[in-house]
Amino acid sequence: MDLRLQVKDKFFSQYKVSLEDKRIDFLVYSPTSLFTSETLLWAESKKDITPVNTMFAQLLLTIKKTVDSGEMPPKFLGVFDKEKIAFVEYHHILPVFNLNDFNWNEKPSTVSKKTENTVGKFLTKEVLNQFEFKKDEAELREFIKTNFIIGNVSLYKAQINKNNFVTVYNKWIDAVKPTIAVDFNELKKAGVLDADFFLADLLSKNNKSLYQTLKIVLRESEYHINVDKIKHLLQAVFFKGNQQKHTEFWTKYKRPPAEEYWQYMLERRDLLVPQQIREQKGAYFTPQIWVEKSQEYLEKAFGENWQDEYYIWDCCCGTGNLLAGLVNPDNVWASTIDQPDVDIVHQMIGEGFNLLKPHVFQFDFLGDEFLPQSKGGKIPDLLFRIVNNSEKQKKLIIYMNPPYAETGDGLGTQTNKKFGFSQFDTHFKYKDDLGKASHEFFSQFFFHILKMMPNTNLASFSTLKYVNSINFQKFRKSFRAKYKAGFMCRAETFDNVQGMFPIGFLIWGLSQSRFPKSISVDILNDEGIKIEKKRFYNNKKYINEWMNLFSATGHPLGFLYAKGMDFQNNQGLWISIEQKKSGGSKFILSESNWIVGCIYFAVRHVFKHTWINHNDQFLFPNDGYKKDRRFQNDCLTFALFHEKNKISSQDGINHWIPFTRKDVKGKDSFMSMFMSDFLQTRGRFSKESNAVFEAGKALWAYYHQTIKDDNDAAVDASLYDIREYFKGRNEKGKMKARSTDERFNELDK
Repeated sequence: MDLRLQVKDKFFSQYKVSLEDKRIDFLVYSPTSLFTSETLLWAESKKDITPVNTMFAQLLLTIKKTVDSGEMPPKFLGVFDKEKIAFVEYHHILPVFNLNDFNWNEKPSTVSKKTENTVGKFLTKEVLNQFEFKKDEAELREFIKTNFIIGNVSLYKAQINKNNFVTVYNKWIDAVKPTIAVDFNELKKAGVLDADFFLADLLSKNNKSLYQTLKIVLRESEYHINVDKIKHLLQAVFFKGNQQKHTEFWTKYKRPPAEEYWQYMLERRDLLVPQQIREQKGAYFTPQIWVEKSQEYLEKAFGENWQDEYYIWDCCCGTGNLLAGLVNPDNVWASTIDQPDVDIVHQMIGEGFNLLKPHVFQFDFLGDEFLPQSKGGKIPDLLFRIVNNSEKQKKLIIYMNPPYAETGDGLGTQTNKKFGFSQFDTHFKYKDDLGKASHEFFSQFFFHILKMMPNTNLASFSTLKYVNSINFQKFRKSFRAKYKAGFMCRAETFDNVQGMFPIGFLIWGLSQSRFPKSISVDILNDEGIKIEKKRFYNNKKYINEWMNLFSATGHPLGFLYAKGMDFQNNQGLWISIEQKKSGGSKFILSESNWIVGCIYFAVRHVFKHTWINHNDQFLFPNDGYKKDRRFQNDCLTFALFHEKNKISSQDGINHWIPFTRKDVKGKDSFMSMFMSDFLQTRGRFSKESNAVFEAGKALWAYYHQTIKDDNDAAVDASLYDIREYFKGRNEKGKMKARSTDERFNELDK
């Protein structure tokens, strides 16, 4: 018999239990009305006897997506095998979801000892309730009866407690925060966060006893500022839209919560961080394989005795993941912006982690002043003596995996991830030196290191756009460094990283005269094995500079839209008759330059985008193409029949039909014969191009055969029009992948 059924029947017969949920193994809830329910338990079950820490670690990895989706969590998390069952209140495990470098990419079935140990630190004897089924049956029944209380109320409002107040906050961020008429970025300068408005909603309504401890208080239809240094600037904050969204939101929840939770919620204000910021705030979790490889490359760059001969500082260490494996704690320092992470590392040191407590400290590397602790600063005095000495700097390695977030416009008003880090002023401080690169946090780290410690060494994980991207041209002129060694690996091997691009670990010696013209990086596969080398080039001329040499004169044919000049942006490259606003470059195509436009189009689209070439820029070509008629003709063919050729007769006269009316037995004359006439002048085409034209002719002919009785069908149809005619569009307006006409599908392969 299924163990879950046995546990359900024996201990949870009075509750509703789901064993069918695909996300959670064993779910217990109680009905509170006809239409709502209160979730009491999410649990993981194992057939075989398994350590409690292992089961809880697997459970957390399993429920991460459910937690991130905003679903209200249960009161308890639990695990059981055939011998025992254990419970922990959800709020005790909640801080795990805020760790900056926890490896959420691990598979639950193969959870690592490191992850088990990290979770285990939150499962102390004080918070874990564990029972053996046989020996502790009476105690287990009493525990369930006492704690799994079934609510029976007719009008249900969700109770807010230690377990779910972070989830409610994340819902509040989406629903209520946008309706508060205040500049949150200005308030941050005074230490007031959106979390303070949430706590005001939660705790100050009819609760004047807490007014002195809250930075913001809610009084009916407005918030009042409780921070002396900004009271004179802003006394009250109002709602947009007559407070409607605010009222609607709080009809779902009972407030204030029970008094027993007030102090906890005030003390754990640090947990109230919007989900998207929490995911990007720290460096991505560095998988152990890349930690080990990075230290191998440090040995190559600095010698076998590098850990004894050099000092090491990880200035955004999270919970110390990158420093695992280092053997000389006297030479290693670690700092991070979040005090809870420091506390975790200190606890790990007490349990054997090979660092020294005084060497691990809270420090906002981009925001705090570089001062020693003896003078009121945060940097340990011994490290400061190294940092502040130009000769000792030469023996210092900044070893880190910094944030990869972008700051959007840098003004705190918008960001690529819809959040800002306006507390950092390095964007404004270095924007003249960095240009567009100042929007990248890792580049701010790099440049701040160069300015504060110009003779040191930098060994860092990051994206690789800074070595060749056009947006980093200013950065490369300012970032004087000598390349020592490095590798690149697939980004998706890192936690919380999605997308087909590389992450590199590159080692630099600073205080050089200039950035190198080119660098060679080892490409490692997912197993850490070197498969080849890759060279990146700096300060070359780019393909758009070449395209700009050819001005459009004569009869206009359409527009070439091009986003960026690298592989990652090739999906933003297309041809159209319609003139549209575009975030990239727009080239007018005419009789004078359309061949060059087709060459540009074909060269950029013909190579497949991979994680290895993701950052590669298309460069200014040599003159070989001018005399190579076959190459030109192949590019014409490629551009005429490619799916990103979005020429449509609905937008204007279609000059891009490669056939005559007779070729395809059209039912009427075409308005333009430009393309078919032009192709007659091009001489011989390659065997491959001729095959494409024959396939295209068959497709056009089938279209004209099909539309003879369709008065609405375009006679001057382009390939794009023909595909739209046969495939149609879905409810979102996107062209469907296949047609119901199998003959068309066969011809359009």
